[in-house]
Amino acid sequence: MGNAGVSTAGGRSLLVVANRLPVDRVTEPDGTQSWRRSPGGLVAALEPVMRRGGGAWVGWSGIPGEAPQPFTQDGTTLVPVSLTARDVAEYYEGFSNSTLWPLYHDVIVPAVYERQFWDAYVRVNRRFAEAAAEVAEERALVWVQDYQLQLVPAMLRELRPDVRIGFFLHIPFPPDELFQQLPWRTQILEGLLGADLVGFQRTGAATNFIRLCRRLLGYGYRRDRIFADHRVVRAQAFPISVDSARLSELAGRPETMQRAREIRAELGDPAKLLLGVDRLDYTKGLRHRLTAFDELLAEGKIKSSEVAFVQIATPSRERVEQYRVLRDEIELQIGRINGERSRLGTPVVHYLHTSYSQDELVAMYCAADVMVVTPLRDGMNLVAKEYVACRNDRRGALVLSEFAGAAVELRRAFLVNPHDIDGLKETLLRALRADPAELGRRMGTLRRHVLEHDVNRWADRFLDALTRG
Repeated sequence: MGNAGVSTAGGRSLLVVANRLPVDRVTEPDGTQSWRRSPGGLVAALEPVMRRGGGAWVGWSGIPGEAPQPFTQDGTTLVPVSLTARDVAEYYEGFSNSTLWPLYHDVIVPAVYERQFWDAYVRVNRRFAEAAAEVAEERALVWVQDYQLQLVPAMLRELRPDVRIGFFLHIPFPPDELFQQLPWRTQILEGLLGADLVGFQRTGAATNFIRLCRRLLGYGYRRDRIFADHRVVRAQAFPISVDSARLSELAGRPETMQRAREIRAELGDPAKLLLGVDRLDYTKGLRHRLTAFDELLAEGKIKSSEVAFVQIATPSRERVEQYRVLRDEIELQIGRINGERSRLGTPVVHYLHTSYSQDELVAMYCAADVMVVTPLRDGMNLVAKEYVACRNDRRGALVLSEFAGAAVELRRAFLVNPHDIDGLKETLLRALRADPAELGRRMGTLRRHVLEHDVNRWADRFLDALTRG
């Protein structure tokens, strides 16, 4: 049994268990190797929590093969778990991202049900559970993260009945008519029920889970409590957020404001700048927003001489076939739009298939007049909240899909159904043409919520509920 963790309010240490460690290995120009903070949404959410007092984190390093020895980075003890190339192909690219991801996102693309993928998922989940059991302190709080590790809670409970286990699902949890397609549906539910507290982004997701436990396992429930084999498991919504105070401070720095002005100048000083920041994923609605933008140009309702659209599409799961197909489709669509709508030397859509530092993203948020967030299904979508946190000037418009979890909280955004292309076009026009007074009222309301309901409040609510029992 190890000695890793940060003391919480309840006097217990905290151990986070996630698919990935919060760092990536990088090779410096001189050939030496080091670790730097990962750009992902989970890391952005949990980093402030860990930064408050160290802590420990179990996860994969991102490099197939034998795991490095545990090490400390920025005050956090990192405990690497090994994954072979086969594990990556079958557990991560296979079951996690070809089976669970599409199933949990409304089967936008078909889910793949392969028995060897499931076998790998069980095998790797057990490896994570064993690593957590080895390093968790006596009576620790163990916080398991996301869809890749849904079997870990029950496995860990068998190994370490002394610890309190929380699980948080960062993506949607599907209704029963979709979830019941999964051949291993009862095993997933039983895995999650190993936790004392199962957290979701939205109340509807928690309700879906509770009903499935009743229908498939026969467990009774009362409100948010499931009565499972002499144990009570709670299922509740804890909407995740961002480090809004830090983002607001970054946005207010003179160098950030200067960089925002430079970005607009580099784009030819358009009268209006639209921005999309997404992983390149079929759930994000990229084709829908591009189609709406293209039609507005074709109809003359906006002019290529007056607007520019910057679409950042961070590389994602590029070994999964559906993602390679999507990249080809998006790049073909953008090429056609630019070929037909742009002026000489100035593309109307600036497509950036790469990752950016947080400083550069904050400057882009400050530069953009309209933030376009149009997922077809999203657990939360932190980009929407990041944009709001960065708009200290109370300017800018957030166009937000009704199907993002963030829409429940950010009701003063320009809400839209991304499947309705005509409605999306109308909403983009409203956002582009809104007067400063309306934008100020909307953004003021959004900022009050995001600044008050930040990532620290999210983590505190979850950990308090887990500690109280």
